[in-house]
Amino acid sequence: MSDMQVESTPARPNAAPGSAQRSSALADAQIVEAVQLDSGHGKTVIADSVVAKIAGEAAREIEGVHELVPMGAGATIAGFAGRLARSDQRSSGVNVEVGQREAAVDLNMTVDYGVNIPQLAEAVRQNIMERIHAMTGLVVKEVNINATDLYFPGEEATQSRVQ
Repeated sequence: MSDMQVESTPARPNAAPGSAQRSSALADAQIVEAVQLDSGHGKTVIADSVVAKIAGEAAREIEGVHELVPMGAGATIAGFAGRLARSDQRSSGVNVEVGQREAAVDLNMTVDYGVNIPQLAEAVRQNIMERIHAMTGLVVKEVNINATDLYFPGEEATQSRVQ
């Protein structure tokens, strides 16, 4: 990777001459922040949302992570609406900051009851760092993990007393 240069810019794919402004607006909406890798033979753009999805999937690969949960009250409502609409939830509960060569990740998760949380957090942290580096070349400087809840087996099978 020594010949690659990494830049973080609000990226927008180059539009062909004469293309409509709406396609440019669509590109802006899809790629708000991105990493641009220039190998000398062309550029590769990696959107922040891609880095967030990599982190989310890497966290879910570790046994003991029950689920990732949205951050903040507004995000909880948005996450619930997204599940109802069956939208992509891979980056739910994940927030990333991507710089020129480095990234930082914050995530909220529900942990299976009985799991050693510090050991689980370290396993999640290592897996996220390895996956992001392997897939993007970015060095992950920190992964902040917030264990927000515990999952107890059979929890969803119980019925409410009120119907």
